[in-house]
Amino acid sequence: MKPDKDINSVNHPCFNVNARKRFGRVHLPVAPRCNIQCRFCDRKFDCVNESRPGVTSGVLSPYQALVYLEHVFEAKKNISVVGIAGPGDPFANPSQTMETLRLVRQAYPEVILCLATNGLAIAPYIDELAELDTGHVTVTVNAVDPAVGAEVYAWVRDGKRVVGSQAGAALLMERQLAAIRALKKAGIMVKVNAIMIPGINDHHIVEIARTVADLGVDIFNCLPFHENKGSAFALIKEPSAADVAAVRKEAGAYIRQMTHCARCRADAVGCLGDAQDTGLMAKLKACEHMPEVPDSVWESPQESCRTTHSERPFVAVASMEGLLVNQHLGEAMELKIFGKKKSQFVHLETRPTPAAGTGAERWRGLAERLSDCSTLLVSGIGEAPRKAMAESGVDVHVIEGLIDEALGAVFEGRSLAPMAKRPARRRGEMCSGMGMGCG
Repeated sequence: MKPDKDINSVNHPCFNVNARKRFGRVHLPVAPRCNIQCRFCDRKFDCVNESRPGVTSGVLSPYQALVYLEHVFEAKKNISVVGIAGPGDPFANPSQTMETLRLVRQAYPEVILCLATNGLAIAPYIDELAELDTGHVTVTVNAVDPAVGAEVYAWVRDGKRVVGSQAGAALLMERQLAAIRALKKAGIMVKVNAIMIPGINDHHIVEIARTVADLGVDIFNCLPFHENKGSAFALIKEPSAADVAAVRKEAGAYIRQMTHCARCRADAVGCLGDAQDTGLMAKLKACEHMPEVPDSVWESPQESCRTTHSERPFVAVASMEGLLVNQHLGEAMELKIFGKKKSQFVHLETRPTPAAGTGAERWRGLAERLSDCSTLLVSGIGEAPRKAMAESGVDVHVIEGLIDEALGAVFEGRSLAPMAKRPARRRGEMCSGMGMGCG
């Protein structure tokens, strides 16, 4: 079924508080990768229990998302908005994001299209977003001062370049403000989210509101920080309701406030505040296991819906024999590099790792050698190489099992949790390697 033809911006439940109980939204989780590391964030791709941004019960390709959307419209008659809000950033996954929007607009010309982004990499796509009649974009801006931003962000990845906290925060701020200007020029409604983190940027929220108000932003959402156990800010407590209300009141002198945010999941569906629909969650999981693309679409591997970044399309694997992920990185003299062509995983080459004994330089060198790889699969890794890989934008997964099974999960955006090595090493325990060293 298709949505009602009367749908317009008044019917967006996030932008209009009066619509929140009458109209619903659906988030299509097609964007698993992210291009910044927020210190408060802990993304989960196979989670049904938490209700917050960055969490989803599955990840879909554009084609799978379109099939899932048909189920949503059959089950929910009041869906007015189709959005993409992660679980990563839409424009760290631009091919998946834009193809999804094209497919949805073609199939459902009356629906409101919506995006939530950090704004770092949206600029090249704003013209097409306008052509697709994307009605609303939310940009999360947690600082308009690089010194404050450096406390919020660990790093920013701009293409293949990874930038550290303060320089990264400055780059992100510059891109965000430019993106907001361009979005408004294109006639797109803009909401800014700012996460109020006690002791980090709570003193700075009103300045963010004033700055974005000057750029013509339509509505401002001061979100209270939410404790995430797996994040760097796990020990920070949430701000009190009174403190949040006071900041919203002060910010309200500059810009209209949103006060009904439900901190939606990346796969949220229904009206704001609705409990997760278990039936639709099952449909999403079923769609996740469909073919990524129909046989007649995207014949070129360059146009496939893989979840590796288009500029980092390969996966590196530490393996003793080429069949299993079964080698500690510190012991690997070489890594096997895999790619995907159509529906086949292909071993492209074997790359030597830098010689042991050079400490941190060894891992910086390896990170450079993996500049075209989005993911590294190992059976063990020390803290120094893990940090070097994170700083260079390589996702590390400590797992054991068949390489083909792991590659399927990576390229299809599925969770690697079933392959995770158990038990995990805890602080103070011995390294799981054989003593050859991570130096």
